[in-house]
Amino acid sequence: MTLVFQQWLVADPSAAVPLESIATLGPEGTSSESAAVHLWAARGRGGPSRVRLLDTYEEAAAELKAGRVSHLLVANAYSGINTFYMDREFSLALAFVYDTPPYGLATPCPGSVPHAVSIATHPAAAPLVGELLPARHAVTTILYTDSTSVAAATARRAETDLALTTQPAALVHELEFISRTRPIRMLWSAFTLHSRSEDPCS
Repeated sequence: MTLVFQQWLVADPSAAVPLESIATLGPEGTSSESAAVHLWAARGRGGPSRVRLLDTYEEAAAELKAGRVSHLLVANAYSGINTFYMDREFSLALAFVYDTPPYGLATPCPGSVPHAVSIATHPAAAPLVGELLPARHAVTTILYTDSTSVAAATARRAETDLALTTQPAALVHELEFISRTRPIRMLWSAFTLHSRSEDPCS
């Protein structure tokens, strides 16, 4: 069950930028998409969610810099998030806690998974492999991908035996879980463009 905390850490309420659109990590089925839809539902302007899904967080950041979205959403588990905190063009707008969809190990062929398996996963989720992999299997190779949804697509193409992926991504790519699943309690950071009026040297 996804647990939602209805508390928002707003960095500077007086400088809040209206939430008009969000760029984050895709493709369809990522935890980032789920968190972005939640953010839109809670603080957006209503109507269908305006979420733009990109192949990497860096590409999502470029959308913000280009002015094509109002907010960039990044999971704090992402190893490169410091880049966005340090970028002088960005301001931290708000942060919130939101559980990811359930993660598990999935395959398109649950009846023919070998003992020794190769697994596709996003690097941030890789520690879950040891926790979730059934004892009857052993890992031979871990292939890192740009997102959990790409990991699911990789297993679907039979490039790996399994994918460590989310429930939504497994559904999109028609995979079945061979392990138990669990969510990850995650902190999320939303960034906006830095206001020039805040910069004394502008």
